Amino acid sequence: MPTAIAVTSPELVLPPHDRGTPPAVVQPLDTLESSLTGMHALIEQHGYVISLYPSSSGGPSSPENAVVQRLHTVRSVLESDRIALLGIDLPPLGIALLAQQLRQLSVCDFSPGVLASAARLLAHYIYAGALLGSVAKLDRVPVSLKSHAKSWVPGAQFAVLANPRPELIRVGQEELPGPEFGTRLLWAAGQPPSDWVTTTLAPAWRVQGVASVPLPGESARWWGTPRLVEFAAGLYDVSVLYQLVSSVRREECRWCGLELIGDRCGFCAAPLPPPSPQESPAPAVRAASSVRALPRGAT
Repeated sequence: MPTAIAVTSPELVLPPHDRGTPPAVVQPLDTLESSLTGMHALIEQHGYVISLYPSSSGGPSSPENAVVQRLHTVRSVLESDRIALLGIDLPPLGIALLAQQLRQLSVCDFSPGVLASAARLLAHYIYAGALLGSVAKLDRVPVSLKSHAKSWVPGAQFAVLANPRPELIRVGQEELPGPEFGTRLLWAAGQPPSDWVTTTLAPAWRVQGVASVPLPGESARWWGTPRLVEFAAGLYDVSVLYQLVSSVRREECRWCGLELIGDRCGFCAAPLPPPSPQESPAPAVRAASSVRALPRGAT
Protein backbone atom coordinates (compact mmCIF):
# COMPACT_ATOMS: atom_id res chain seq x y z
CA MET A 1 0.00 0.00 0.00
CA PRO A 2 1.24 3.54 -0.74
CA THR A 3 2.20 5.91 2.06
CA ALA A 4 -0.93 7.60 3.46
CA ILE A 5 -1.25 11.36 2.96
CA ALA A 6 -3.31 13.13 5.65
CA VAL A 7 -4.76 16.64 5.89
CA THR A 8 -6.55 18.34 8.77
CA SER A 9 -9.93 18.91 7.12
CA PRO A 10 -12.17 17.15 4.56
CA GLU A 11 -12.26 20.45 2.62
CA LEU A 12 -8.54 20.03 1.87
CA VAL A 13 -9.12 16.74 0.05
CA LEU A 14 -9.15 17.61 -3.65
CA PRO A 15 -10.66 15.28 -6.27
CA PRO A 16 -8.07 12.86 -7.72
CA HIS A 17 -6.68 13.49 -11.21
CA ASP A 18 -7.33 9.88 -12.19
CA ARG A 19 -8.23 6.49 -10.79
CA GLY A 20 -4.61 5.86 -9.87
CA THR A 21 -4.42 8.74 -7.38
CA PRO A 22 -5.09 7.49 -3.83
CA PRO A 23 -7.50 9.47 -1.64
CA ALA A 24 -6.28 11.61 1.22
CA VAL A 25 -7.29 10.90 4.81
CA VAL A 26 -8.26 13.35 7.55
CA GLN A 27 -6.31 13.56 10.82
CA PRO A 28 -6.91 14.34 13.58
CA LEU A 29 -10.53 13.30 14.04
CA ASP A 30 -13.15 14.75 16.40
CA THR A 31 -11.83 13.13 19.57
CA LEU A 32 -8.44 11.99 20.80
CA GLU A 33 -9.68 8.40 21.06
CA SER A 34 -10.94 8.33 17.46
CA SER A 35 -7.76 10.03 16.28
CA LEU A 36 -5.61 7.40 17.98
CA THR A 37 -7.69 4.56 16.55
CA GLY A 38 -7.69 6.06 13.08
CA MET A 39 -3.96 6.79 13.00
CA HIS A 40 -3.10 3.32 14.30
CA ALA A 41 -5.24 1.80 11.53
CA LEU A 42 -3.47 3.95 8.92
CA ILE A 43 -0.05 2.78 10.10
CA GLU A 44 -1.17 -0.85 10.07
CA GLN A 45 -2.58 -0.50 6.54
CA HIS A 46 -0.07 1.83 4.87
CA GLY A 47 3.08 1.50 6.95
CA TYR A 48 3.76 5.25 7.06
CA VAL A 49 1.63 8.41 7.34
CA ILE A 50 2.54 11.91 6.14
CA SER A 51 0.28 14.48 7.81
CA LEU A 52 0.19 18.08 6.55
CA TYR A 53 -0.99 20.98 8.69
CA PRO A 54 -0.74 24.80 8.40
CA SER A 55 2.38 26.01 10.16
CA SER A 56 1.05 29.54 10.67
CA SER A 57 -1.31 28.75 13.53
CA GLY A 58 -3.16 31.25 15.66
CA GLY A 59 -3.01 31.78 19.41
CA PRO A 60 -2.99 29.08 22.09
CA SER A 61 -6.80 28.77 22.04
CA SER A 62 -7.20 28.86 18.25
CA PRO A 63 -8.70 25.88 16.39
CA GLU A 64 -5.52 25.56 14.30
CA ASN A 65 -3.30 25.27 17.37
CA ALA A 66 -5.63 22.67 18.91
CA VAL A 67 -5.34 20.57 15.74
CA VAL A 68 -1.54 20.67 15.84
CA GLN A 69 -1.47 19.77 19.53
CA ARG A 70 -3.72 16.76 18.94
CA LEU A 71 -1.55 15.53 16.07
CA HIS A 72 1.54 15.65 18.27
CA THR A 73 -0.35 13.99 21.12
CA VAL A 74 -1.41 11.15 18.82
CA ARG A 75 2.16 10.54 17.66
CA SER A 76 3.45 10.71 21.22
CA VAL A 77 0.87 8.27 22.61
CA LEU A 78 1.38 5.80 19.76
CA GLU A 79 5.16 6.18 20.18
CA SER A 80 5.46 5.75 16.43
CA ASP A 81 8.35 6.84 14.23
CA ARG A 82 6.21 6.21 11.14
CA ILE A 83 4.21 9.45 11.38
CA ALA A 84 5.59 12.57 9.70
CA LEU A 85 4.01 15.81 10.94
CA LEU A 86 4.79 18.56 8.44
CA GLY A 87 3.90 22.17 9.15
CA ILE A 88 3.43 23.86 5.79
CA ASP A 89 3.51 27.64 5.41
CA LEU A 90 0.88 27.81 2.65
CA PRO A 91 -2.70 29.10 2.47
CA PRO A 92 -5.43 26.44 2.76
CA LEU A 93 -5.88 25.83 -0.98
CA GLY A 94 -2.10 25.64 -1.39
CA ILE A 95 -1.94 22.91 1.25
CA ALA A 96 -4.73 21.03 -0.52
CA LEU A 97 -2.78 21.21 -3.79
CA LEU A 98 0.43 20.03 -2.12
CA ALA A 99 -1.43 17.09 -0.58
CA GLN A 100 -2.78 16.20 -4.02
CA GLN A 101 0.75 16.22 -5.48
CA LEU A 102 2.03 13.96 -2.70
CA ARG A 103 -0.92 11.63 -3.32
CA GLN A 104 0.09 11.39 -6.98
CA LEU A 105 3.70 10.60 -6.05
CA SER A 106 2.78 8.13 -3.30
CA VAL A 107 2.15 5.41 -5.92
CA CYS A 108 5.62 5.92 -7.43
CA ASP A 109 8.77 4.15 -6.26
CA PHE A 110 9.75 6.79 -3.69
CA SER A 111 10.43 5.70 -0.13
CA PRO A 112 8.35 7.30 2.66
CA GLY A 113 11.34 9.38 3.76
CA VAL A 114 11.89 10.85 0.29
CA LEU A 115 8.17 11.51 -0.13
CA ALA A 116 7.95 13.36 3.21
CA SER A 117 11.03 15.51 2.61
CA ALA A 118 9.81 16.27 -0.93
CA ALA A 119 6.94 18.32 0.51
CA ARG A 120 9.20 21.35 1.12
CA LEU A 121 10.60 21.13 -2.42
CA LEU A 122 7.17 20.87 -4.05
CA ALA A 123 5.77 23.71 -1.93
CA HIS A 124 8.38 26.04 -3.42
CA TYR A 125 6.75 25.63 -6.85
CA ILE A 126 3.17 26.32 -5.74
CA TYR A 127 1.85 29.80 -6.53
CA ALA A 128 -0.82 30.40 -3.88
CA GLY A 129 -2.79 33.60 -3.48
CA ALA A 130 -6.18 35.25 -3.43
CA LEU A 131 -8.28 38.05 -4.84
CA LEU A 132 -9.38 40.13 -1.85
CA GLY A 133 -11.94 42.86 -1.39
CA SER A 134 -10.05 44.13 1.65
CA VAL A 135 -6.57 43.78 3.14
CA ALA A 136 -7.47 45.57 6.37
CA LYS A 137 -7.16 42.35 8.43
CA LEU A 138 -4.57 40.56 6.32
CA ASP A 139 -1.62 39.65 8.58
CA ARG A 140 -0.09 36.72 6.67
CA VAL A 141 1.44 38.87 3.91
CA PRO A 142 3.19 42.24 4.40
CA VAL A 143 0.78 45.08 3.58
CA SER A 144 1.83 48.74 3.33
CA LEU A 145 -0.10 51.54 5.03
CA LYS A 146 -0.98 52.85 1.57
CA SER A 147 -2.60 49.54 0.62
CA HIS A 148 -4.46 49.46 3.93
CA ALA A 149 -5.85 52.92 3.18
CA LYS A 150 -6.86 51.95 -0.36
CA SER A 151 -8.72 48.89 0.93
CA TRP A 152 -11.38 51.19 2.37
CA VAL A 153 -12.16 52.60 -1.09
CA PRO A 154 -15.49 51.14 -2.33
CA GLY A 155 -14.95 48.55 -5.04
CA ALA A 156 -11.20 48.19 -4.46
CA GLN A 157 -9.77 44.74 -5.16
CA PHE A 158 -6.33 43.39 -4.41
CA ALA A 159 -4.50 40.36 -5.78
CA VAL A 160 -2.20 38.87 -3.18
CA LEU A 161 0.43 36.19 -3.62
CA ALA A 162 1.52 34.42 -0.42
CA ASN A 163 3.83 31.83 -1.99
CA PRO A 164 6.51 31.40 -3.27
CA ARG A 165 7.19 35.06 -2.45
CA PRO A 166 4.85 37.72 -1.04
CA GLU A 167 3.31 40.11 -3.59
CA LEU A 168 0.38 42.51 -3.38
CA ILE A 169 -1.07 44.52 -6.26
CA ARG A 170 -4.13 46.65 -6.92
CA VAL A 171 -6.27 44.87 -9.54
CA GLY A 172 -6.38 46.82 -12.79
CA GLN A 173 -3.18 48.74 -12.09
CA GLU A 174 -0.47 46.05 -12.00
CA GLU A 175 0.08 42.42 -12.95
CA LEU A 176 0.68 39.62 -10.47
CA PRO A 177 3.92 37.74 -11.26
CA GLY A 178 3.30 34.10 -12.06
CA PRO A 179 5.13 30.83 -12.73
CA GLU A 180 7.51 30.40 -15.66
CA PHE A 181 6.55 26.75 -16.11
CA GLY A 182 3.38 24.90 -17.00
CA THR A 183 0.79 24.75 -14.23
CA ARG A 184 -2.83 23.90 -13.55
CA LEU A 185 -4.85 26.54 -11.72
CA LEU A 186 -7.35 25.79 -8.95
CA TRP A 187 -9.71 28.48 -7.70
CA ALA A 188 -12.33 28.65 -4.96
CA ALA A 189 -14.81 31.50 -4.66
CA GLY A 190 -16.12 33.10 -1.50
CA GLN A 191 -18.41 36.13 -1.40
CA PRO A 192 -18.87 38.05 -3.58
CA PRO A 193 -17.83 35.88 -6.54
CA SER A 194 -15.57 37.27 -9.27
CA ASP A 195 -14.35 36.00 -12.65
CA TRP A 196 -11.01 37.86 -12.47
CA VAL A 197 -9.09 34.67 -11.74
CA THR A 198 -10.45 32.80 -14.77
CA THR A 199 -10.66 35.69 -17.26
CA THR A 200 -7.53 37.69 -16.35
CA LEU A 201 -5.11 35.74 -14.15
CA ALA A 202 -5.34 32.37 -15.91
CA PRO A 203 -4.53 33.78 -19.40
CA ALA A 204 -1.76 35.98 -18.00
CA TRP A 205 -0.15 32.97 -16.32
CA ARG A 206 -0.76 30.78 -19.42
CA VAL A 207 -2.04 27.94 -17.29
CA GLN A 208 -2.73 24.59 -18.92
CA GLY A 209 -5.99 23.96 -17.13
CA VAL A 210 -8.42 25.60 -14.74
CA ALA A 211 -10.65 23.87 -12.18
CA SER A 212 -13.12 25.18 -9.62
CA VAL A 213 -13.10 23.61 -6.15
CA PRO A 214 -14.99 24.37 -2.90
CA LEU A 215 -13.53 27.12 -0.72
CA PRO A 216 -11.80 25.63 2.36
CA GLY A 217 -13.43 26.59 5.63
CA GLU A 218 -10.25 28.17 7.02
CA SER A 219 -9.65 30.41 3.99
CA ALA A 220 -11.63 33.39 5.31
CA ARG A 221 -9.71 33.29 8.60
CA TRP A 222 -6.35 32.86 6.84
CA TRP A 223 -6.91 35.78 4.44
CA GLY A 224 -8.72 37.99 6.96
CA THR A 225 -11.94 38.41 4.96
CA PRO A 226 -14.79 36.32 3.49
CA ARG A 227 -14.71 38.56 0.40
CA LEU A 228 -12.18 36.52 -1.52
CA VAL A 229 -11.43 34.16 -4.38
CA GLU A 230 -8.54 31.88 -3.43
CA PHE A 231 -6.31 30.34 -6.09
CA ALA A 232 -3.34 27.99 -6.31
CA ALA A 233 -1.29 26.96 -9.35
CA GLY A 234 1.22 24.15 -9.45
CA LEU A 235 2.72 21.26 -11.38
CA TYR A 236 0.09 18.63 -12.11
CA ASP A 237 1.65 16.05 -14.47
CA VAL A 238 2.89 13.16 -12.33
CA SER A 239 5.80 12.53 -14.72
CA VAL A 240 7.05 16.11 -14.19
CA LEU A 241 6.59 15.83 -10.43
CA TYR A 242 8.47 12.54 -10.48
CA GLN A 243 11.31 14.04 -12.51
CA LEU A 244 11.62 16.97 -10.10
CA VAL A 245 11.85 14.81 -6.99
CA SER A 246 14.00 12.05 -8.51
CA SER A 247 16.55 14.60 -9.79
CA VAL A 248 17.51 15.50 -6.21
CA ARG A 249 20.30 13.54 -4.56
CA ARG A 250 19.15 11.21 -1.82
CA GLU A 251 20.80 10.99 1.57
CA GLU A 252 20.32 8.78 4.61
CA CYS A 253 19.09 10.33 7.83
CA ARG A 254 21.77 9.76 10.46
CA TRP A 255 19.15 9.68 13.21
CA CYS A 256 16.33 7.41 11.95
CA GLY A 257 17.95 5.85 8.88
CA LEU A 258 15.27 6.84 6.38
CA GLU A 259 16.08 8.23 2.96
CA LEU A 260 15.63 11.96 2.48
CA ILE A 261 16.16 14.78 0.02
CA GLY A 262 17.02 18.33 0.95
CA ASP A 263 18.48 19.25 4.33
CA ARG A 264 16.02 17.81 6.87
CA CYS A 265 14.29 14.48 7.53
CA GLY A 266 10.51 14.69 7.21
CA PHE A 267 9.88 12.07 9.91
CA CYS A 268 12.31 12.81 12.74
CA ALA A 269 13.14 16.42 11.66
CA ALA A 270 16.87 15.75 12.11
CA PRO A 271 18.94 18.14 9.96
CA LEU A 272 21.40 16.84 7.39
CA PRO A 273 25.01 17.70 8.23
CA PRO A 274 26.34 20.50 6.00
CA PRO A 275 28.23 19.26 2.92
CA SER A 276 31.99 19.39 2.80
CA PRO A 277 33.59 21.99 0.49
CA GLN A 278 34.51 19.26 -2.03
CA GLU A 279 30.89 18.19 -2.53
CA SER A 280 28.69 19.39 -5.37
CA PRO A 281 26.02 22.12 -4.97
CA ALA A 282 22.97 21.47 -2.83
CA PRO A 283 20.53 19.05 -4.53
CA ALA A 284 17.55 21.35 -4.02
CA VAL A 285 19.36 24.07 -5.95
CA ARG A 286 20.03 21.73 -8.87
CA ALA A 287 16.39 20.62 -8.91
CA ALA A 288 15.17 24.19 -8.81
CA SER A 289 17.37 25.10 -11.76
CA SER A 290 15.97 22.27 -13.87
CA VAL A 291 12.39 23.39 -13.31
CA ARG A 292 13.06 27.06 -13.87
CA ALA A 293 14.67 26.17 -17.19
CA LEU A 294 11.30 25.03 -18.55
CA PRO A 295 9.92 27.45 -21.16
CA ARG A 296 6.91 29.44 -20.09
CA GLY A 297 3.73 27.39 -20.44
CA ALA A 298 5.58 24.09 -20.92
CA THR A 299 5.70 21.02 -18.69
